[in-house]
Amino acid sequence: MADCIFCKIAQKEITSALLYEDNGVVAFKDLEPQAPVHVLIIPKKHIASLLVACPEDRALIAHITCEVIPKLARELGVAEKGFRVVVNTGEEGGQSVKHLHFHLLGGRSMQWPPG
Repeated sequence: MADCIFCKIAQKEITSALLYEDNGVVAFKDLEPQAPVHVLIIPKKHIASLLVACPEDRALIAHITCEVIPKLARELGVAEKGFRVVVNTGEEGGQSVKHLHFHLLGGRSMQWPPG
């Protein structure tokens, strides 16, 4: 999508602090971190939210949640003590960018409820 900031990051039209990249995914540091470790993991394909992910997107979402996020958590030193993964969906869910993205947060105690 031409006006999507995350698509521009994925296509390297906008530079970011990339921490991971493969054929379908990029991960980069959040510009406004809410924890000592705050990484955004996005599919390169524009998927607006979980609500519109199609059956063909399932393998990509599973790759992100079951492979990429654990790998990053280990590499960033938060796997052992724990971390949080957040997917905001829709306006009331706190989704500010209409491109599916996963927040990996760690490096401090995560309180509940989150807010």
